[in-house]
Amino acid sequence: DADQNVIEAEGLQSNAGIKPFNFHIKKGEVNGFAGLLGSGRSECVRAIFGADHVVAGTVKVKGKKVKISKPIDAMKQGIAYLPEDRKVDGIVGDLSVRDNIILAQQVLRGFFRPFSKSEANKIAAEYIKLLEIKTASADTPIKSLSGGNQQKCILARWLLTHPDYLILDEPTRGIDIGTKVEIQKLVLKLASEGMSVTFISSETDEMLRTCSRLVVMRDRKVVGEISGS
Repeated sequence: DADQNVIEAEGLQSNAGIKPFNFHIKKGEVNGFAGLLGSGRSECVRAIFGADHVVAGTVKVKGKKVKISKPIDAMKQGIAYLPEDRKVDGIVGDLSVRDNIILAQQVLRGFFRPFSKSEANKIAAEYIKLLEIKTASADTPIKSLSGGNQQKCILARWLLTHPDYLILDEPTRGIDIGTKVEIQKLVLKLASEGMSVTFISSETDEMLRTCSRLVVMRDRKVVGEISGS
């Protein structure tokens, strides 16, 4: 049902100091959180993903109430989150491109069911090609890639979990313009295939190019919503 909310949050509040907020996103929709740095944009999506401790409110996934108290709960509900700080929350610098790509899916499968070497290689090759990741090989340590290509590896990691809902927090910050445009195009392509995406960026023009609806934040609370052209 195209009109159904994939994710719906009501009165959601975490211990990260945001005021309780409501949120919804439909299938195939791209929406965004707009507001200055520190306005609480990241805290909202971190609450939805269970990355911060949720103290109040409810989350529904496809109309069904779910309890998300940690990221693995969210992942099992088809939610993926590409965090703002890829150095801290994202890349595992010493691991290869391949191991970084399969990480989230491996967590979902459980570490007692590791991917075989050939499976892992096949997946890595597929996503390196899909996202045009520039790397000498899948064995290359991710830390030796450019920032834009590291970001694409993290994106590949989450796409591999085939999420219904993808949260991208500042996915294009600090990367070259070419990669920025590629990521924006990919977001629109994913949405056209039915994925719901929340896109957060400090660059308003980037938000306007990708989002059909913007949630506006100020002083850690949601103050409005803008949609349409």
